[in-house]
Amino acid sequence: MQKKTRFQKQFEQKIAPALQKELGEKNRLAVPKFTRAVINVGLKHGLKDPKFVDAVESTLKKISGQRPVKTKARKSIASFKIREGNVVGMAVTMRGARMYDFLDKLINLTLPRVRDFHGLTEKSVDKHGNISIGFREFIAFPEISAEDADIPHGLEVTIVTNAHDYKKGLALLKAAGFPFRAAQTNK
Repeated sequence: MQKKTRFQKQFEQKIAPALQKELGEKNRLAVPKFTRAVINVGLKHGLKDPKFVDAVESTLKKISGQRPVKTKARKSIASFKIREGNVVGMAVTMRGARMYDFLDKLINLTLPRVRDFHGLTEKSVDKHGNISIGFREFIAFPEISAEDADIPHGLEVTIVTNAHDYKKGLALLKAAGFPFRAAQTNK
């Protein structure tokens, strides 16, 4: 059995009971929780440049601690100059202790380091309670040094929950400490 991370213990001991009370759930198992975190990079430049593909792969390895999976085109699209079987993206899926460790790092270190960051919008949460966060630069992640960032690229982080609805998913994300923008009122 794996050792529980700091954020996982905090989630089980503080966040989940508070969320249970807030949502009015009778059963502790009915409280929504995180199921997986996915980091995804599209390789629009990588179709012609193999160095770019290697740079993206090494970046994802440093950020997630595991090897990314190459996603291939399912069919040819002539207007995009894509052939069936070409590598068009890379993705890493994290679950369990590694996911909780990544979420802790994302909330407490990465998001505050993003340039011109004013908080996440509630619109980034979908109707199933999942959130997708796009990064224009991967330099905000603490594992990446400025010297390693010779080929800049963006990436997307998707956090999947088992909330199954917007309200519960948003409550889970706010309770976990995701920094959302304050709602602006129009006068």
